[in-house]
Amino acid sequence: MNFHAVKSTFSAPIRRRLDVAASAFLSGDGAPLIDFRTPPGEPSLVSPDSVSWRIFKNPVALFVGGVAAVILELAEPRVRSGVWENTTFRSDPVARLRRTGLAAMITVYGPRSVAEAMIARVRRLHDRIEGVTPAGEAYRANDPDLLRWVQATAAFGFLEAYSTYVEPLASIERDRYFGEGREAARLYGAVDAPQSEADWRRLYDEMRARFEKSTIIEDFLSIMRRAPALPQPIRLTQGTLVRAAIDILPADARERLGLGKPCGLRPFELSLVRRMARRADRWALPSSPAAQACVRMGRPADWLYRQAR
Repeated sequence: MNFHAVKSTFSAPIRRRLDVAASAFLSGDGAPLIDFRTPPGEPSLVSPDSVSWRIFKNPVALFVGGVAAVILELAEPRVRSGVWENTTFRSDPVARLRRTGLAAMITVYGPRSVAEAMIARVRRLHDRIEGVTPAGEAYRANDPDLLRWVQATAAFGFLEAYSTYVEPLASIERDRYFGEGREAARLYGAVDAPQSEADWRRLYDEMRARFEKSTIIEDFLSIMRRAPALPQPIRLTQGTLVRAAIDILPADARERLGLGKPCGLRPFELSLVRRMARRADRWALPSSPAAQACVRMGRPADWLYRQAR
């Protein structure tokens, strides 16, 4: 992939196209369009000066971190069965990604009342999901242990993607980020979700003995490479971003899941991903949830992007 070709896409007209495409992606499937600008002044579950608001404004970090999180989720057999057997990931991956992306945006940037109502709906849907893994283990989507793992993998994926490809975050910022997810985790039913990086490491050490290599992970990665999950023209880099997600996984997880060095970034791709991610950290797209939430809280739409280093 030629970086100069990618760089040329960052002109103002292309950024406008990306803004339109990103807005259309989140509002597809006939879902009601969420206006993150209203009601004026209503706070979110986390504050505008949070590490979470900094991280979630970056679409490259979100894509990379989201893929990494799902790989770790699918490594656990009960979560794998719950996700693969009870969602539309196989039949309509883009719709599934759209719903997941919108839920993440509402959780971080949405008004508290909207976020609480959305999470309650998700909980009710999950109440109906249960089953048995191929090995005979029972699972429930609202099992607190499984919810804790899903919450933890998402937190890890987004944090690690941002810190690796956008800007390194200090230890105090990393711990603060985990702590910021406390309220959302409680609402989702993720009891005792990690509140610090040390908490994450302890949970990871507990869970990794359950990791299994699976063809479902291979199928997921294949879907993520080819599904039209990103707007043109950056869709050309989608395979590279999937490899970037594999690259940030813990080394022992990669080994256990059979995701060796050939699955990760090629030598020249690391620079490309970092340049894309750092440039995206300054894209003030007017229709993005981050920009609209800034307006709701009485700040300029580009306020978060001015903070980018």
